Formats: sequence, structure tokens, C-alpha cells
Amino acid sequence: MDLALLRTFVTVHRAGSFTRAAALLGLSQPAVTSQIRTLERQLGRPLFLRQARGVTPTTVGDELAHRAAPHLDALVEIVEAGLDEESGVRTLHLAGPPEFTSARVLPALAPLVSQGLALRTSFTGNAEETLEGLAAGHHDLAVTTARPRGGLLAQTPLCDEEHVLVASPRWAARLEDGALLRKGAVVLEQLPVIEVHESLPFVSRYWASVFDSRPPAAAAVIAPDLRAALESAAAGAGLAVLPRYLCLGALEDGRLVALLEPPVPPLRTYFLVVRTGTLALPHIARAHEELLLAAAAW
Repeated sequence: MDLALLRTFVTVHRAGSFTRAAALLGLSQPAVTSQIRTLERQLGRPLFLRQARGVTPTTVGDELAHRAAPHLDALVEIVEAGLDEESGVRTLHLAGPPEFTSARVLPALAPLVSQGLALRTSFTGNAEETLEGLAAGHHDLAVTTARPRGGLLAQTPLCDEEHVLVASPRWAARLEDGALLRKGAVVLEQLPVIEVHESLPFVSRYWASVFDSRPPAAAAVIAPDLRAALESAAAGAGLAVLPRYLCLGALEDGRLVALLEPPVPPLRTYFLVVRTGTLALPHIARAHEELLLAAAAW
């Protein structure tokens, strides 16, 4: 049996679409369709059921994928390991949110640069957009807060991000001691809100988790970068909900004050996501492992 046909089959099985598989393989859609039909003729059994959107594997297709995929991935690993040794430099295309990628991910991968890894980074603010880019082959590895669906992408939990309600000392001084614990979010109505989007994603999540209520109707400042929100809060523009890793320095040097330390702070989980089977590629596997090791200390 032709290995090229099996490779195309496994890619279609993982992608759930001839169109998406063609993009990942660098082939035309008719070429992918032709290869799948050839394989089906050789086996004498249908491998996929055509749907309005994409394809669904038959039981025969699922069985073949289960048996063939690990061996194809192992062959790719052998070939790519040889290429690594010959070329010396491999490029990792990475995607993730700008703040977390800048503060955590890129520093963690820095040691691999001296080992022959080149990095190309795309900053993406929308998790679904990030996953779509990964599925389309634009990225090799993505850091995201959304779990992927389907069999094309594989995820590994990376770390939890704690969120902190902060403001400048000037605003914090206006709050009566213990008032926030006694009266709840109502005492914060006098403070302007700083957010990254009109939908108030960070503030809404915090209010729902800690106060079991909805936040103020609108933000006073919208800055689509958490670092800008941090600096605005430190300058006295109002309150903000920020990741602790991002505002820790400002808390330690007194530019920001944590307005509340709830027993169970709101958390958000980051995931490392790759296309299924690509951890057989040594440069992706090294970066994946390095990030998991680094995250243990985050």
C-alpha cells in the first residue's frame, strides 16, 4: 500500500475535511479526493461519509486510522530527526495572546534558540482565531485559553492564571477598610473600570466568580492590551482585573494595590495546542516539553 495514500488518509481523518487536509498537505482538493478514492478502491470499502460540511469516517476508516496513524507519526519522527541533524536550524511558528506569550512563553523558549531553534511568533487576541490558524497550518504550536474540538488538534493543560482586582493607591484609599468584604461590589460603583474590550471579559468573569453579580454597565477606559490596562490602572484611571503574573511587579513596588484577596480567586487555564501527530516533529516536541517544564514554576 502506498504510504502517500495513507498519509493523505490520516490527514483527512484528523482534519475532518478534504479542503482542510489539502491545505495542510500542500495539495489541491481534487488530488486529495482522488487519493482517498484510490485507497478506497484498493481496500474495497468506503473510508468516509461525505457530509454537507466535511466528512465523517466510517467504522472501517476509524479502524484504519487507529492502526496506521502511530506508525506514520513514527516514520515522520525518524525523517524529521534526520533533517534536524542535517540542517541544524528548524523554525517553530508560535501563536498566542501577546501579554502571556511575551511574559511567559518566549522567555521559556529562549534556551532553545542556542540549540538551533528559530522562532516566528504571531500575537492573536482571539482564542478561536488562534485555533483556526493552527488547524489551517499557519502555526505549529499555539497557547490558548480555549479547548479545541474535534480530532485535528490536541491540547495539553499548561497552567492556571490567577486574576486580581487592582487599582492605584489613590483609589484604594477611598475605600473604607473592610467595606468590600461587608458590602460587596456595590462599594466599587464609584470607581471607573478599565478593560480590554467593551464586553468586559475580565471584569465580568471576576464579578460573577467573586461577587455573584454583574459588573458596571460600561468601562471608562478600553485598551485592547492588558499591559496598557495595567499602566492605566497604575496611573489612577480606575480599577482593573489583571493576571497576577502581569501585575506582580506593580503590586510589589506599590504602584497598584490588590483591592480584595478572595479565598478562591478566579482562574483561567492556558492550553498548549498542536495538530495531532505533529509532536513527532522534534522541534515542536522540544518546545512543547520546554514549556511544560517551565510552567511548573509559574
